[in-house]
Amino acid sequence: IQVEEGAVSLWNWAVAKHTGAVVNDEQKAKLRFVACRLIRLCEGTDPPEGTIRRQILMSMKTGKGWIDVGKAHLADGFLENAMSSIEKLYAKLRKGSDGEADIQEHRADVESNLFKVLSYQAESAVAQGDFQKAMVCVQRCKDILVTLPKETCYLSILCYNFGVETYECKRYEESSFWLSQSYDIGKMDTKYSVGKEMQAKVLRLLATTYFEWDCTLHLDRALKAINLANQENTHPAGFFLKVKILLKSGASDEDINAALAEFLHLGMSLDFCLNTAKLLLEHGRESVGLDFLKSVPERFESSPDLGKITLLHIEFLLQNKRELLAKQKIEEIIIGHYTGKQLLPETLNQLHIILWDRAAKHYEEKSYSEALHWYNYSVSFYTPRQIDQNLAKLQRNMASCYFHLKQVDKAKEAVREAERCDPNSIFTKFSVYKIAVMENDTNKAVEAVVEMGKLAEKTLPREDKLGVDKNTGTNLLSLAAQIALENDQQIVAIKALEYLSEHLQDYQQLFAALKCLVRLMLSKVMAEKEEKRLGNVYERTNVSNVAFSAAHKRLAESFTEEKFSGDMRILEAHWFRKVAWNLAVQFKDSPEKMRGFFVLSFKFSQFCPSDKAVLIAQKTCLLMAAAVDLEMGRQKVTPSEQMELFSQALQHLQTCKEIWKVLKLTGDFAKDPTDTLLLLYEFEARSKLNDPSLHNFMELVWEQPQIESKTLEIIASLAMESPARYPVLCKKALKSALNLHRKQTVIDAVKFSKCLHSLISISLPSGLTDLETCVLQEVWDYFEDALSVVSSTNAYPEMEILWLMTRAWNTGIFQYTVGKYKEAEQWCGLGMRFLNHLGSLKKSYE
Repeated sequence: IQVEEGAVSLWNWAVAKHTGAVVNDEQKAKLRFVACRLIRLCEGTDPPEGTIRRQILMSMKTGKGWIDVGKAHLADGFLENAMSSIEKLYAKLRKGSDGEADIQEHRADVESNLFKVLSYQAESAVAQGDFQKAMVCVQRCKDILVTLPKETCYLSILCYNFGVETYECKRYEESSFWLSQSYDIGKMDTKYSVGKEMQAKVLRLLATTYFEWDCTLHLDRALKAINLANQENTHPAGFFLKVKILLKSGASDEDINAALAEFLHLGMSLDFCLNTAKLLLEHGRESVGLDFLKSVPERFESSPDLGKITLLHIEFLLQNKRELLAKQKIEEIIIGHYTGKQLLPETLNQLHIILWDRAAKHYEEKSYSEALHWYNYSVSFYTPRQIDQNLAKLQRNMASCYFHLKQVDKAKEAVREAERCDPNSIFTKFSVYKIAVMENDTNKAVEAVVEMGKLAEKTLPREDKLGVDKNTGTNLLSLAAQIALENDQQIVAIKALEYLSEHLQDYQQLFAALKCLVRLMLSKVMAEKEEKRLGNVYERTNVSNVAFSAAHKRLAESFTEEKFSGDMRILEAHWFRKVAWNLAVQFKDSPEKMRGFFVLSFKFSQFCPSDKAVLIAQKTCLLMAAAVDLEMGRQKVTPSEQMELFSQALQHLQTCKEIWKVLKLTGDFAKDPTDTLLLLYEFEARSKLNDPSLHNFMELVWEQPQIESKTLEIIASLAMESPARYPVLCKKALKSALNLHRKQTVIDAVKFSKCLHSLISISLPSGLTDLETCVLQEVWDYFEDALSVVSSTNAYPEMEILWLMTRAWNTGIFQYTVGKYKEAEQWCGLGMRFLNHLGSLKKSYE
């Protein structure tokens, strides 16, 4: 009992909350589902009549609820339960009956519920596509109508709804069955019928179903259905459909005229008549259509919409290539426009569209004079000095025709009118640009391109969006660049391409524009280099750098672009890499430009596969960039600029070393000087930066077994080159170089002499008298080395021997001046030992 009471309370609560919009239809269906299941659980072996009636009601409503929320499969079980409960109720009522009269009364009592359950089961079956079951259920409902005639209207509309549902799903055979059933049921009882209007509606849909199903096969049925519909209730849609069916079936003009005559006297609307005329003309029934059109104005002479008929007439004439007759009609409208017979604004707009379409067609066929003729018709409807964006567009279109006809003055006049009406339109600026290009006015053309570029950044006005896609700005800039190139105006083309590269979203178009821009810039750069116009060269190069930077940025972004494949990215990267390399080579006389393009070439190469050729190119780019940085750092620049250049060089070298390691794994590079260059460049950069890690770096250098004497001598020189000053490193390098010279089978006296000269110079500064004994002893050994080589060869340069003799003698004199007579005698004696090895200069010094 408690469960039953709870179930009833839940049911009532759901109804109340649904009425108050607290729960939606599906939630209500779920709550009813629970309540109904609980009630079923409470059913005993012999429930009372009231309980059964409640079960019938709850099961029916729960089933209907599931159907209404689109879950018909959940309804079937509850509807079966309702049917079972109806049978129980009928059996219970019969059991307590007294005679035939009681039985008939009880039967009528349950048939009402039985009718509802069967109709719900039919709904569920249609929703689930079970046509046979639905048909059986509806037939049983029809049988019950004998005792329940009031349900005639309901069942007729239910079948109509089934017909609509199956028609929308294109199940024409089922739809025709349900619609026929709806019509037949509607005729069963005139008292409770759905009415003539509804019956006509059913028949019109039935005719439409036959028409769309197979007009040829079901033509007679379609015509029969539509004729019945028109007899039941006069409606424009019925007559219109009849004409459609006749046209589709290929009926004669006489049959169609007869159909038209049926409803001409019924006072149909103008729009309905126009649609009928259009239908006739679309199906090639010219004579019938034109006769019908001629009859319409008489019926609507006072209507303000009368212009629509003329408009349709013009459209028909144009479709059938009767332009002369169409022009006559248009000229009549223009005369009427200025004599008080203006078209309504909506109709006039439609006429403008027709005129523009016809003009555009002639334009595409390159009949520019004829296109102008149609545009002039459109202009005729505007008043002088009227400001209108459509008029601006019209004038721009006319200007385009004048361009093609080479009528520049008329084109300029049209563009001036467009500027007056719509000065801030990108299309107007484009027209101004075209005139500037035609007149070779570079400054004005560039100015127009700049304005177009600015407008391309903004949202286009609503009027300009009609008939164009979202890339209007870029399309016009592309066209501007193309026009400039065709007219050999490279400066203008460059400016257009600059703006274009900023706005293009399509990567293929973008890189095509960027490459075109770079090629143009290169041609200008080369020409101006020939003419020695260096200021312009550098300006052009800056623009090129902007183009390269844009290309690099877009290549980096393109990894997320599906339409831009890896192969396409590599091809573009290779193109820009090679061009940047060639530019770097071209700018030998401008280190900064040279370095910039080598760095650019390296950056683009990072988008390419790391094969051997690319790795060699990367290594060379970085080495060259570092070399240029070092060279610029040696010039007379500020200390801060020097530090920046040397630091930059060091960064390039670190990257280069990593690439070089990988590259050496790909082949034999024994004769490649890269190791030596990396060593020298890195030493110079670190030494001039006063890098604390320099000594650690040099420890690795001293350990190298393959190092050459020349490399050591360069290191020694760099160690003392300002702002570097590392005398200890310099001496160590020179000593190592001297040792390498000594180890040669045959000593190269010239190289040996130069190295020794540098070592003595750094060890024995000129003019110093207070040198330590150990220093003098070290230098003495160098002189002794020199004597031994001088004594063993005649190839030692005489001027070097003279220099050694003089340095030794002067060192002795410096010792003499400070009272060190013994040391003085030794050094002067050392000098005199070199005297014997002099040639032609010996007598002068003896």
